[in-house]
Amino acid sequence: MRTLAITILMAVSMGALAQATHNQKIGYADPAYIFSQMPQYKQIENEMKTHGDQLQAQAKAKYAEYETKLKAYQQGAATMLDAVRRDKENELTQLQENIQKFQQDAQASLQKKEADLMGPINRKIGNAIEEVAKEQGYTFILNPQIQGSIDIVLYGDDKYDISPLVLKKLGVTPAPATPSK
Repeated sequence: MRTLAITILMAVSMGALAQATHNQKIGYADPAYIFSQMPQYKQIENEMKTHGDQLQAQAKAKYAEYETKLKAYQQGAATMLDAVRRDKENELTQLQENIQKFQQDAQASLQKKEADLMGPINRKIGNAIEEVAKEQGYTFILNPQIQGSIDIVLYGDDKYDISPLVLKKLGVTPAPATPSK
């Protein structure tokens, strides 16, 4: 009798689970692909490159100054008075610290610039994904990859990819796919 009750309970539970998952519609969208198709993509890419190039030029200038002062110190260290040598060593140490701080600040600046440029675009893409999901009756929309390294969807039939619908919602016509070799 107890076995029969457990069997019936399991059957009812399995039926309810099957019914619940049957009514759910799951799709996926690739925000990175969507972004790459948007007109702002090239502009943001160019702004990031320009900002990076400016920071790199500043870093090279700082390092060149350090190299020049280091060579001068190395050439004259043997003939310098102790007080002058200590001052030059302190100056070189300070320049090294400034270079390291600049590198850290430059990295933070690049990250902030990217966040400032990408924030509005990411919100726009997120809102479009949400609108398409609601319009098309999806219960869940998954991301096939997060930052290109973590697979969230191991397989997805292309018919459940809403990325083209999101691009259409954003008013973007995607570039034709390039054939794979």
